[in-house]
Amino acid sequence: MTVRVDNAAFLSEVARLVGEGHTVTLPLRGYSMRPFLENGRDKAVLGRPEGVGVGDVVLARIGDGRYVLHRIVSIDGDGGVVLLGDGNLSTESCRMGSIVARAVGFYRKGRSTIDSTSGMKWRAYSAIWMRLRPFRRYLLFVYRNVFCKQ
Repeated sequence: MTVRVDNAAFLSEVARLVGEGHTVTLPLRGYSMRPFLENGRDKAVLGRPEGVGVGDVVLARIGDGRYVLHRIVSIDGDGGVVLLGDGNLSTESCRMGSIVARAVGFYRKGRSTIDSTSGMKWRAYSAIWMRLRPFRRYLLFVYRNVFCKQ
């Protein structure tokens, strides 16, 4: 049985649970974190946003009240944070206080074992993808037109 819940209400509850110290496993919806995370297939394991930094994947409330699960690409000295989905070309901004959770791992490709964000494999993927940012437009075009054709 599938139950649909308003995204803002659901993610507000996720933020509350994480704030109380719980870890939450969240099924992913959307395509903004392609090519690493896939809509409907993968799940994020979210924990407290302690010690977040550039390269971390976080759940954040952005200016228009929406929540996004995106990677931090920069943090300024005043607590401003720039976010970018791995599959996106444009950034979004929030304040450090608007980050409600940090991804501690992902269940990917139907596996029952977690890919920890502190593990060597995830850190290598992240570092390479962050360095390829100037070329993402072209890489994503190829990915979408070759691997995502249905």
